[in-house]
Amino acid sequence: MKPFNIVLCEPEIPQNTGTIGRLAVSTNTRLHLIEPLGFLLDEKHLKRAGMDYWQYLDLHVYPDWEAFLRQNPGARMTFFSTHAEVSYFDETYQEGDYLVFGRESAGLTPEMYARYHDRLRLIPMPGEFHRSLNLANSASIVLYEAMRQTRSLWDLPDGR
Repeated sequence: MKPFNIVLCEPEIPQNTGTIGRLAVSTNTRLHLIEPLGFLLDEKHLKRAGMDYWQYLDLHVYPDWEAFLRQNPGARMTFFSTHAEVSYFDETYQEGDYLVFGRESAGLTPEMYARYHDRLRLIPMPGEFHRSLNLANSASIVLYEAMRQTRSLWDLPDGR
């Protein structure tokens, strides 16, 4: 079993998804993409950001959210949004968790906000001007906190 899963709902920018793919390979994380995507999976920007890591990516693509739910029954999910009121630091992560992120331009869907309101978490941004962080940065921040909490970082196969 992979320690964690990153779920991108309708990602729009190939460079972000490519960077997250590289992150996933480097951390033994599974990447789930929910269509529609704002790019083709063979797009050069996606491959460039993922570099030569893309061939090693554990990637799963779904035509919509309901298909994702059907294929991942019982998934323990946490959703990340600037509209949340609870910090991601206050979440207790478990190995196997699904870390769910919305589109770069609009975040999660209104239905997701309503359905999963109790599972929404926020990455605090104390700066004076902010709308949201870059999707790839957000996924990295949250994944490494989850790995820190579960001590997944200390279980590297080559002892680093």
